Amino acid sequence: MNREVGIRSLSGLPNPCRRVTMPVRYRRVDAELCGRRTMRARLLMPIVAAGAAALFVGWGMAAPHYAPQLADTRPGAVPVDTELVIAVDVSNSMDPEEQALQREGYILGLTSREFLGAIAQGANGRIAVTYFEWAAIFDQKIVVPWRMIDGPATAQAVVDEIKRTPYRRAPRTSIYGALQFALPLFDRSGYDGLRRVIDVSGDGTNNMGPPVVIMRDKVLEAGITINGLPIMLSRPYGTGTDIPNLDVYYEDCVTGGPGSFVIAIHEREQFKEATRTKLIQEIASVPKKPPVVLTQARPRPRVYCS
Repeated sequence: MNREVGIRSLSGLPNPCRRVTMPVRYRRVDAELCGRRTMRARLLMPIVAAGAAALFVGWGMAAPHYAPQLADTRPGAVPVDTELVIAVDVSNSMDPEEQALQREGYILGLTSREFLGAIAQGANGRIAVTYFEWAAIFDQKIVVPWRMIDGPATAQAVVDEIKRTPYRRAPRTSIYGALQFALPLFDRSGYDGLRRVIDVSGDGTNNMGPPVVIMRDKVLEAGITINGLPIMLSRPYGTGTDIPNLDVYYEDCVTGGPGSFVIAIHEREQFKEATRTKLIQEIASVPKKPPVVLTQARPRPRVYCS
C-alpha cells in the first residue's frame, strides 16, 4: 500500500523535503533523511544571516534593526547655532607644503575676526566644532574633540590643539570612510545645533571603499549638510590632481544638503582666504531646509562618482 508522507518544518512551512508518495516501508528512511537536511538548513541560516549583515554594513547600509540617533537630543545638550565637523585629508597625495597650508588655513580661519563676528551674530552666539584627519577607509584620527567656540579665547584654545598635533600622512583616499566616520560624531557631541555640517577638504576622488554617493545619501537623510573644499593645485612635476575637474566631482558626488556649497582651491595663495570664507559661510546663516535630493533623483552626474 502506498501512503502520502509529508515532512514539514516546526513552523508549518515546507522544508527542503517535498511531500511525496511512497511505500510505507520506506517512510522511516525518508523521514530520517529529511530530518538531517532540515537540521543542516537550520545550522546554515545564522551563517547566511551574518554574511548578509556584514555585506550591508560593508556597503554602508545598516541592518534593518539599527537606527542611530545621529543627533544629541539629551536634556543636557548645550544649544549652539552650528555643529561643525571638519574632516581634513592627510593622504599621501597631499605633499608636506599642502598639508601645512591646509592646516594654517583652518587655524587662521577659526580665529579670524570675520569668523568670530559671524558666530556672535547667531541666535545662540556660539558653535561647536570637532576636527579630524582622514585617509584610508578605516584611517581617521580625531585631532580636536568636540569644543565650543563663543569668542576669541575658546577659538584660540581649539587652534592650539591643532597646532600641537604632529603632521602625518597615510595611503589611500576614502571620502566614503571620512563621511562614515563623521556621521555618528553628532550622536554624543554634547551639543544641540540648529544646523549640522560636515566640512570635507581633499585633493582627490574616493579610491577606497564603496561609491561615495552611498554614504553621502545616508548623511543627507539625517539632515546633515556636506560642504567641500577640493584642493586642485598644479604639482611642480606637472602631474596635477587625480582629475582636472575635482570641483565638479565634489559638487555631483560628495556635497549636498541645505545651503551646501563647494569652494575650489587652485593656487597656494588661495588657501587662507578660501578656508576662512568657507568657515564663515558655514555658520553665518541657517538656510531653510529644501527637500533632500538623493542620488537616484539627482540629474546624471557629470563625472564618474567613484
